[in-house]
Amino acid sequence: MPEPKKRADAQANYDRILEAALEALTRDPDASLNSIAKTAGVGAGTLYRHFPTREDLIIAVYQHELDELVEAAYSPRLVELEPTQALRTWFDRLAQYGMTKSGLGAALTAAAETLHRDASITRVPMVEALAHLLHRAQEAGDIRSDVTADDVLLAVGFLWRMDPASDWHAQAARLLDLVVAGLRAPVASPAAH
Repeated sequence: MPEPKKRADAQANYDRILEAALEALTRDPDASLNSIAKTAGVGAGTLYRHFPTREDLIIAVYQHELDELVEAAYSPRLVELEPTQALRTWFDRLAQYGMTKSGLGAALTAAAETLHRDASITRVPMVEALAHLLHRAQEAGDIRSDVTADDVLLAVGFLWRMDPASDWHAQAARLLDLVVAGLRAPVASPAAH
């Protein structure tokens, strides 16, 4: 049975809590739930109604970021782009997700058992989103046909090792450009006469 829809004010509170938690936990994995509630502009009771435990909040933040990453792969904005450009644009969003995951690293470690148990819930949608974009680029003949979404995720694994406190944007862009260049289908050379 699907979860009942939240009232508009409850949804707004939920969204503000997630936003405040992402920022606070990325900055300080030990940020208190009370400080997160205060930053979100809600009472501690409201936070605990939505997230009874710290682990519940951390997992919700992680899941929210993952959901946004997956949704981006199917967004009208990416559908309008040339397939390889759509893939490269999504890689930028993946880099942001990687920085979120790295920034939440210590907080996520505390929730690792739950996340490990639910790995198929978190990893499968990401692989499917990437496979969707990869397939479009392969169908267009732009990307090698012998690579899979799992291959590509391994190739971009450096995103999870970059320091979110650094100026990571330029380095991530250069490395992602290298990945895309490596994924490109070989150009057929004209027949020699």
